[in-house]
Amino acid sequence: MSIPRVLLGRDRTPWPGASGCGIWASLPSCSVLLEQVKCGQLEGVRLPPLKCPEPRCPGQGLPQAAVLSSLAACPLQVVLIISGNLSFLNWLTIVPSIACFDDATLGFLFRSGPGGLKDRVLKMQKEEAQGARPTLRYGCMVRQVVNLALGILVAWLSVPVVLNLLSPTQVMNSSFNPLRIVNTYGAFGSITKERTEVILQGTASPNASAPDAVWEEYEFKCKPGALRRRPCLISPYHHRLDWLMWFAAFQTYEHNEWVIHLAGKLLANDAQALALLALNPFAGRAPPRWVRGEHYRYKFSRPWGRHATDGKWWIRRRLGPYFPPLSLRDLKDYFRSREWPYPEPK
Repeated sequence: MSIPRVLLGRDRTPWPGASGCGIWASLPSCSVLLEQVKCGQLEGVRLPPLKCPEPRCPGQGLPQAAVLSSLAACPLQVVLIISGNLSFLNWLTIVPSIACFDDATLGFLFRSGPGGLKDRVLKMQKEEAQGARPTLRYGCMVRQVVNLALGILVAWLSVPVVLNLLSPTQVMNSSFNPLRIVNTYGAFGSITKERTEVILQGTASPNASAPDAVWEEYEFKCKPGALRRRPCLISPYHHRLDWLMWFAAFQTYEHNEWVIHLAGKLLANDAQALALLALNPFAGRAPPRWVRGEHYRYKFSRPWGRHATDGKWWIRRRLGPYFPPLSLRDLKDYFRSREWPYPEPK
């Protein structure tokens, strides 16, 4: 008679139940083959059970470069999120970093008991393994050679990029080879400990040059302004007007004419423009007669220093005027020449 006998082979079918491996890990496993063995003379004899060799994870116990790089990148991005307020940039950087964690690393996040995700995947993969075919070793070798060659090419092309990264005059957003495989990206080549800010102020005084004119400051939702206001944490949200005001402080108002446009909106108490601000000092009363921009340099107060004990988060020093006092009448021709709608006082 014919007795079905199980022959055990080795392939690359994922087997999530192997010890030391997480779910969906690519492991050696037992492929089931049926062979009809003619053994009429062995009728009634019990064949000894065949055991599958113990599966082993490829590279088990060795540090994985992708996991290590993600472990280095993610905490760095979290620190930048807490301290940098760079909007959604750091969150976008974390997304591909998380993808570098393999399933063995993230396996602890899933329940492994009966009915859990690991158990369900194990059953699915066991069913698929019944018809699995061994992976050709030749294909694996070719893939490894290609991966190694690509890694050497990228490492060789990265030499000038790394040198540029370490340079005090590094170039941002540039390519160093015609293939454009390895490039430099970034918004900031360096980060300073101080920052300049444009502070918008308004007054109801009829004479902007009068010594007794009281100038009241507009507060933005996040950018530095009042010295006692704690720095905000907005990431991943993006206050675009605050962001643009910071860049405007690097140049003059001639390079940023939209700042004058904003001043005209404030002179008219424009509701849409004021909705972008945190504080309107002229709320509930007549709009200001004059608006001006003052240029300041801000820096953090020292912990436990004189300013910090006084409740001040910031120390600022006036650099000079950013744009002179302007009235709505002064801006009429300015708006007309640029074909901007002239704001009407409300």
